Amino acid sequence: MRRSTRVIVPLTLLSIALIFQPACVQTPDSGGDNGKTIADVRAVLEAQTAAWNRGDIDGFMDGYERSDDITFISGDTVTRGWQTVTERYKRNYDTREKMGTLAFSELDVKPLSPFYAAVSGRFQLTRAGDTPRGRFTLLFRRTAQGWRIVHDHTSSASS
Repeated sequence: MRRSTRVIVPLTLLSIALIFQPACVQTPDSGGDNGKTIADVRAVLEAQTAAWNRGDIDGFMDGYERSDDITFISGDTVTRGWQTVTERYKRNYDTREKMGTLAFSELDVKPLSPFYAAVSGRFQLTRAGDTPRGRFTLLFRRTAQGWRIVHDHTSSASS
């Protein structure tokens, strides 16, 4: 009796989990509309690049969810909240010369579910005196306004 209980209980729990699994949950390989998710997320990144390159930090920040819950990590600094992240960008890039020209490359968009996607890639700023570059990992969430960044971890390359 005891041995059969060890088999039946886990199988019962698995069956319950499968029955009550939300119908809208998809894994990255389960089909769904991953192509649209990838295109939509890439469009946000393209809009951010265009905004940055015309000196429009507010337009660049449209790619982030306007929430106190967003997180931006760079170096050893964690910044939370859309307004605080916006102020950080405006303080650090207060002239067109400091902003330079932004380019993203090696973008890899991975849909995680109908509501989340992860993105990794490289960035480079081209400025008169230097070309800062590095890597980033972003977590996007689908919101009523479309796909928006809710977590950004950016690392600068050392020289």
